Amino acid sequence: MYESDSNSADTKQPSPQGLTIRARCPADAAAITDLHNLPGYRWGTMRLPHHSVEEVRRGIEQQAADVRSLVAVLEGRIVGDIGLLPAKGRRAHAATIGMGVHDDFTRRGIGRALLGEAVAIADEWLNLRRLELTVYTDNTAAIALYESVGFKVEGTMADYAFRAGSYVDAFAMARIRL
Repeated sequence: MYESDSNSADTKQPSPQGLTIRARCPADAAAITDLHNLPGYRWGTMRLPHHSVEEVRRGIEQQAADVRSLVAVLEGRIVGDIGLLPAKGRRAHAATIGMGVHDDFTRRGIGRALLGEAVAIADEWLNLRRLELTVYTDNTAAIALYESVGFKVEGTMADYAFRAGSYVDAFAMARIRL
């Protein structure tokens, strides 16, 4: 077993100038749909092509009360999102993270800012000990980001998902707070 000695202050680094992170809301449905339908964004997630605005709006409106869903806004556009989904019962100390950044806004610190905010919420407000995520093994930029805030690979899942005509492996990663 391993533990991260990084505290949430280590994950909170300066955001890109003008970036705002806030809770998502039903009025964001069209912009989030556009984000989720981008090919690069979708490549790194489990999302299928061609989400509809109504589908996304319904997901926002029906979201469980304990889920934290945030969006990153830059230059008036939603350029990324992240979800923090707490587990229940005997796993109430854990949560799963899923996130993505707009194809045209990668490598600008947006993913780091979103992840930092989610980790801070987990550490400082929800007292979560374990954060989990799944990332495709060929997503080296995301893996580097996750490792930089204390996530470690716990295992490799062969043929985890079917993406663009072939199977792709994924890493199970987790960050355990002291």
